[in-house]
Amino acid sequence: MTPHSLQDEGPTDLEQKLSGDDDIRPPSPPPMSATPPRLLVIGAGSRGRTYARCSLQSSNGVIAAVAEPDDYKRQDFGSKFIWGKTTPPPDGSSFRDWREYVAWEADRRRRQESGEAVPEGIDAAFICVRDEMHHDVIMALAPLGLHIMCEKPLATTLEDCTSIYRTLAPLQATKVFSIGHVLRYSPHNMMLRKLLLEDNAIGDILSVHHTEPVGFWHFAHSYVRGNWRKESITAPSLLTKSCHDIDILLWLMCSPAPGSDAPEHLPTSVTSTGALQFFRKARKPKAAGDATNCLSCPAENECLYSSKRIYVGPKHQGVETGNTRWPISIVLPDIESFGSDMDKAKAAVLSKLAEDYDSSTPQEAIDGQNWFGRCVFESDNDVCDEQVVVMTWDDDPLPHSSSSAAKDALGARGAKQVTFHMIAQTKKQCQRYTYIYGTEGEIYADSKTITVEDFRTGETQTYKPKLESLGHGGGDHGLTRQFVLAVDRVKNGGWKAENAQREFIGCSLEDIIRSHAMVFAAEEARRDRKTVDWKSWWTKNVAVV
Repeated sequence: MTPHSLQDEGPTDLEQKLSGDDDIRPPSPPPMSATPPRLLVIGAGSRGRTYARCSLQSSNGVIAAVAEPDDYKRQDFGSKFIWGKTTPPPDGSSFRDWREYVAWEADRRRRQESGEAVPEGIDAAFICVRDEMHHDVIMALAPLGLHIMCEKPLATTLEDCTSIYRTLAPLQATKVFSIGHVLRYSPHNMMLRKLLLEDNAIGDILSVHHTEPVGFWHFAHSYVRGNWRKESITAPSLLTKSCHDIDILLWLMCSPAPGSDAPEHLPTSVTSTGALQFFRKARKPKAAGDATNCLSCPAENECLYSSKRIYVGPKHQGVETGNTRWPISIVLPDIESFGSDMDKAKAAVLSKLAEDYDSSTPQEAIDGQNWFGRCVFESDNDVCDEQVVVMTWDDDPLPHSSSSAAKDALGARGAKQVTFHMIAQTKKQCQRYTYIYGTEGEIYADSKTITVEDFRTGETQTYKPKLESLGHGGGDHGLTRQFVLAVDRVKNGGWKAENAQREFIGCSLEDIIRSHAMVFAAEEARRDRKTVDWKSWWTKNVAVV
């Protein structure tokens, strides 16, 4: 099997079909400093492993420690990325959770102040725990003075997001902060932004239609049976799945041209519709009867969502395909411990899929784990499996827009709108596509190619940005590289943190809060069936912070 260090984990890696001519090669790492940034990964799941892998491949940082409660995950992560197969974990490299690390670090500093020889400390942390834990981990790490990269979303409530802002804002002079909005960092989206904002390839933007096709069995895995199935446990699917889509749309629509000192063109309103349309009991096939688990269901052989079909059989990425990564590693984290014995691996997966609950099972136990063998029409999921968000902008010209440099009196700050569509029932998995309509042309972008139709010349031009990896089109590598570079410049280059934040991360703390706030505003609009006035909503809920 190809080593983990050469692969990304996730649906974008497993589902994209590439031609034999595609050259996928992650960017080479920058030169190492004499004292490279030492990195802690908190959470050794698929995202934690991805950032560790990207750090080794494309950054000038060193993975120095891991915090993970699952013994197998922690040891497997450490042996692959830190201490190797035979060496025992060095002191300060292995922790059962973030609390153990915080306590150890506080003690390390006390011992250092008393003159003891102590292990070298950590410079930066990747937070890759469950979404609902992000707030507590950030609040605990902030007093330690670490640079932080938090996987998206920042937190699961607006209150927690603003609490994080209040805590981190005073630290911006010395520490950088990044969020897992990986779409900003893919070569595809960086080129798209250049075409729109620098080259004015289609004139002023008038309308954008952006679709995130989640994938029918991917949604069932993650949002019906998996970690993100219930709002009460995590958050709405618009936040947990699509907050970086909202972020990139705001990045494209609000930003002035690079190098301009013009303020951002902020939205006027947001509205949203959506619901749990398909994965509910009313859609359950009659042939399934009272079955609640796939392994005992009479209709299992015919069901698209059969857990055996998804996790065991050859149709998707089941054990019978030889796959031991996502999604199998989510169902059974120690799947690799079976080596090449696929019969034992298959039996172990089937045993896991047989787990079920009934009316006598305590709610705490139901909420406390995932049920990957559960019938998707009998699960306790409640997040939307389809949602549309519409954001609008009004004319907002600046006083100098009537200058000779502007094409018209609006100065590229005219009325426009965005329609975002998240849909579960698709063949495509996370292969986003976007139509952008402008005053002088239109663009179609599909995560791999960008096609520009120029109304002025009648010409069509297609761009194929370099695909650096299948992890969000290279966004995973790009984000990791830029974050670690920012940390390195502050640690070794004498840079001010605010300059490193701007030049390498390219996303401010306020940008992060704004994109999350837009999601919460859209959810309020959806729940209350109303249109939210963005400026007044922001002033009431966020600006006061």
